[in-house]
Amino acid sequence: MPLVTSKEMFKKAYDGGYAIGAFNVNNMEIIQGITEAAKEENAPLILQVSAGARKYANHTYLMKLIEAALIETDLPICVHLDHGDSFELCKSCIDGGFTSVMIDGSHLSFEDNIKLTKQVVEYAHDKGVVVEGELGRLAGIEDAVNVSAEDAAYTNPAEVIEFVERTGVDSLAIAIGTSHGAYKFKPGQKPQLRFDILEKVSEKLPGFPIVLHGASSVIPEFVEMINANGGQMPDAIGIPEDMLRKAASMSVCKINIDSDLRLALTGSIRKHFAEHPDHFDPRQYLKPAREAIKGLVKHKLVNVLGCNGKA
Repeated sequence: MPLVTSKEMFKKAYDGGYAIGAFNVNNMEIIQGITEAAKEENAPLILQVSAGARKYANHTYLMKLIEAALIETDLPICVHLDHGDSFELCKSCIDGGFTSVMIDGSHLSFEDNIKLTKQVVEYAHDKGVVVEGELGRLAGIEDAVNVSAEDAAYTNPAEVIEFVERTGVDSLAIAIGTSHGAYKFKPGQKPQLRFDILEKVSEKLPGFPIVLHGASSVIPEFVEMINANGGQMPDAIGIPEDMLRKAASMSVCKINIDSDLRLALTGSIRKHFAEHPDHFDPRQYLKPAREAIKGLVKHKLVNVLGCNGKA
């Protein structure tokens, strides 16, 4: 099966009350773990590549790994640029075979965000590629994205119709209380998503796919695994999975997951070296790390996203 866009995926997800998992990838083991899980659960899939991952792994290598995943799984897979920050980057990914791109103009003024997003949409649509835009700013750190709590801002529902109509975007990332990275909330602070904002956006954009960034749950098991084996991570509280499932049952059709993958991979490797300090063969510690990724993704597909069996 060739790569697909997210358009048909999102239509089915919206109508079915579930969300598609958008998992960030950086290397072979992560891609294998994600796609093997999706194959076993028969789930549609979005593989996300950040600008940082593209620099680290090389565009060509990543695309060839994803090509291998298509052959091995025969699943509908969309390849998406996560947090594109310029027209040039989006254009390069579109020309390089991506089927979806995100242009993040959320740091700009409303008018400049529209201008940049529309420029990307016009180029992408001419090539058959879909575009995700963003209104509102999430706090947190992830790759090149670094937004302080003071600079974060919820999405204003009054702006969404004008933004979508003037840009022509295919989906919209909104800020309702999620945040990038593992350290999402201070000790004692209770995570809370603004479902009232999501409901208002949904009312204004009926049938339109909404996206949540910064939606890793920061599963304590992996944080504890890291800390038990030489790590020094502070208490990290992510987004409760029941909140994400509720969002997926509404108009949220795409939920981004990155930090949980990193924690699972790193926790497994730290545990392996603590138990086998004499090992030096990468296959010895990357194999269980790949299995940890696979187990995490299967959990997300079934218990959080609800997209298992929907491929």
